[in-house]
Amino acid sequence: MKKVFFLLIIFLFSQFSAQEKLMFWPKGEMPNSKILASKTKKKKILAELKEPELFAFLPPLKERKQMSVIIIPGGGYSKLTYDEGAFQIAKWMNTQGISAFVLNYRLPISTDLIQREIAPLQDAQAAVKYIRKNAELWKISPNLVGVVGTSAGGHLATSVSNITTDYTELKGDWTSISVIPDFAVLFCPVIDLGEYAHKGSRDSLLGENASTEKITEYSMQNRLTEKTPPTILFHNQDDTAVPPMNSILYYKAMTKNKVKGSLFIFPKGGHRFFVTDKNPLSENWKKLCADWLETIGNK
Repeated sequence: MKKVFFLLIIFLFSQFSAQEKLMFWPKGEMPNSKILASKTKKKKILAELKEPELFAFLPPLKERKQMSVIIIPGGGYSKLTYDEGAFQIAKWMNTQGISAFVLNYRLPISTDLIQREIAPLQDAQAAVKYIRKNAELWKISPNLVGVVGTSAGGHLATSVSNITTDYTELKGDWTSISVIPDFAVLFCPVIDLGEYAHKGSRDSLLGENASTEKITEYSMQNRLTEKTPPTILFHNQDDTAVPPMNSILYYKAMTKNKVKGSLFIFPKGGHRFFVTDKNPLSENWKKLCADWLETIGNK
């Protein structure tokens, strides 16, 4: 009896933790790559090229809602913080019946890139297209695909939410698929690359000597319009890595452009929002987020 119970627990856990790795760029069509663009490329070099990927976390079919999210981890655009900043959130989303896809995107510091600052955006846009194109396979809706961004991942989430130019260069039936997600969830997001910037993120994305024009262009509060998707933001007042003014500036722009959403700033928590947090105030983000996502799913 104990053995049967143990196997049942393993099975149930696997339903919420199993992940599948998906290569979402069509073979040989990933843009902005020196190796792929080279006419003299060698097969060995090509095999060593690190391509972006998605890790799929799917709840059981009987509990699966139509909604899905692409989770974009942070790391200052110089690394990717997967575990608590992405995988745990993906598993929590599964408990809400929401399918989650963790995005492993190209970092702008990669020496393979032709144009550094658009590479993460190209991957995020392609991921949105890929999930919409294949939504029927996962029994989800192509019209309820959101993005979840943490820290620098929040900057990428707002970039894909606001930049309408399709940088994927994908052809054929890909061209009719929108690159703009349907909603966004942001945790301690990097928004401003000027006065309130996280310097590491800015330097990695734009370089250490970025022009004022480039900084303004990639400060996402400046790109927000009335067409920006509904967005909920979570920040902590004592965040010394990414000042909460980043979220305030974005929400101010949302209000100005009549974009639906919410902003929650908690007094303590630093630069983190983890599923396992036990802070009596900031742990409320889970209920607030779940309730807000319910309103999006019922629109």
